[in-house]
Amino acid sequence: MVLIVASLLSQEGLVAQEVDLDVQEFTLDNGMHFLLLPRPGAPTVSFVVHVPVGSVNESLGNTGIAHFLEHLLFKGTTTIGTRNLEAEKPLFQRMDAVHDTLILARGRLPEPDAEEVARLESRIQALEDRARLLVVGGEFDDILSRAGARSLNATTSYEATEYFVELPSNRAQLWFVLEADRMRNPVFREFYAERDVIAEERRSRIDTSPGGRLWEAHMGAAFRVHPYGVAPIGHMSDILSLSRQQVEEYYQRYYGPNNTIVTMVGDFDPDSARVWARDYFGPMEPGDPPPPVLAREPEQEGERRVEVRHDAEPQLLVGWKVPSTYHPDAPTLSMLTNLLVAGRDSRLYRRLIREDRIATSVTASVNPGGRYPGLFTIQVVPRAPHSPEEVEAAIYQELDRLLTEEPPTEDELERVRRRLEAASVRRLTSNLNLAFQLARSHATWGDWATTFQSQQRIGEVEGEDVLRVLKTYFTEEQRTVGILRRGTSPSTTQEGS
Repeated sequence: MVLIVASLLSQEGLVAQEVDLDVQEFTLDNGMHFLLLPRPGAPTVSFVVHVPVGSVNESLGNTGIAHFLEHLLFKGTTTIGTRNLEAEKPLFQRMDAVHDTLILARGRLPEPDAEEVARLESRIQALEDRARLLVVGGEFDDILSRAGARSLNATTSYEATEYFVELPSNRAQLWFVLEADRMRNPVFREFYAERDVIAEERRSRIDTSPGGRLWEAHMGAAFRVHPYGVAPIGHMSDILSLSRQQVEEYYQRYYGPNNTIVTMVGDFDPDSARVWARDYFGPMEPGDPPPPVLAREPEQEGERRVEVRHDAEPQLLVGWKVPSTYHPDAPTLSMLTNLLVAGRDSRLYRRLIREDRIATSVTASVNPGGRYPGLFTIQVVPRAPHSPEEVEAAIYQELDRLLTEEPPTEDELERVRRRLEAASVRRLTSNLNLAFQLARSHATWGDWATTFQSQQRIGEVEGEDVLRVLKTYFTEEQRTVGILRRGTSPSTTQEGS
C-alpha cells in the first residue's frame, strides 16, 4: 500500500488529505500485467486495457493500422457477432482476393483504369453485403450493455491503444470472459465497410476540419522523420490500402498478453480477480514486443512555417522542440504551461484575452506524446479583426518579458501549486480516470505510483528553472509556426532546415 499525500483547496486554504491507494499488482507467466485497486463505494468496477502500441510504432504504408484495429476489435469473435462463421470465411477469402487485385489496379501506371477500379470496388461491396447477412451486428457491445455497462469505448493515441468499460460489480467476471475471447479469437468481419467508416472519420476530423488540417500540417512540418508527424488515424492512402491480412498479422504479432496492462478500480474482490485472470488469460501465448521506434528527428536549425487555407476563422499554432517526459526538464515545462495559460491570471490569458483583447482562446501543452521529444505548443484563436501575426508577435513579447523583465514571482508559482494540488484530489474521485492513470503510469515508467509523484516534482520548480528552459528551448531555430487563414488556396510551407 502506498500513501499519497494530496491537498485540496477550500475556503480556509490548503487542507492536506492522505489518500490510501492499496494497489495490488501481479504478472501472469505470459507477461500480462494487472493492477487492482479495490475501492469502497458504488457497486461498480472500471476496467482499462492498455496496449503500448500506437501510431509511433507504424511506418509508411501501414499508418493508421492501430486505429483500424481499435475499430475491428469490436466486431466480435469466432462465437460472438456471427450466425455462421464457416459460411463467413469463404466470403472473406473472396473479397480479400478482389482487394489484392484492386490494389494492383490502383497502382497501375501511367494511370489506373477508372472503370476497372470501380468494378472491383463494387465487387467487394457486393461480397461484404452478402457476408453482412451472417453478422449479428454489435453483439459484443450488446452483451455488455445488457449487463449494465457504461462508458464502453476505446481510443488510439500516438503511443497506445486503450479499451475501457465500467460494469456492475456482480458482472465483473463477464468482462474476463469477453475480453479473453476478444484477445484470443477476434474475427475482423465487416472489414471493408469499417474501413469506409474510418475514411469518413478522417475526412471529418482532418480533411474538412480547419483545426484538424492545421494540426496535421503543423505536426508534419515539425516532424519530418519521427512518426509524431503522422496523425494516429493515418494517411488516407494507407487507410484505403490496408488488407485484412496485414491487420491480422499486426494484431497477432504485437497485441499479445505480454504487451497488455489491465487495471481494475472499484468495488470488487481482488482474490476473485486474480483467479479469473489466471483462468481466462493465463493460457494465452505471448507475442513480440511492440515495434521499436528507431526514427530520430534531426536537429532543427531554422524556423519552419506552414500555412493552411480554409473557409474558417484564423487560428495560430506555435511550437518549440522540447525533450521527452523522461527528461529532468519535463516538470519545469509543465510549470511553464500553467504559468502561461492556466487561469485568468496566467501570463498569456491576461495579455491576449483580458488586456489586449486580440484573442478569444489560448491553450498550451506538450504534445503529441511523451515518450519521445515533442513540441511545446501554444494554440490561439485570434479575435477579429486581429491577425495571427499580431497575436504571434504578442506571444513572443510576453515570453521575452517573462525571461528578461518580469520573471515568475513566488505568488505565481504558489498559485500554480495550489491549482495542481486541487486537481490531484479531483482526479482521484473517478474510478475510470484513476484506472487510466494507473495504466499509463505503469506503461510509461514501469511503476503505477510515478504519476502521483509528478505533482511534487512540478511543485519543486523554481523561477530560475523556468528561465533556464525558456533560454534553452524557446529559440527561433527550434520553432515551428502554423497559421490557418480564410481562403481556398492550397496549403503552403516555408521550411528551415
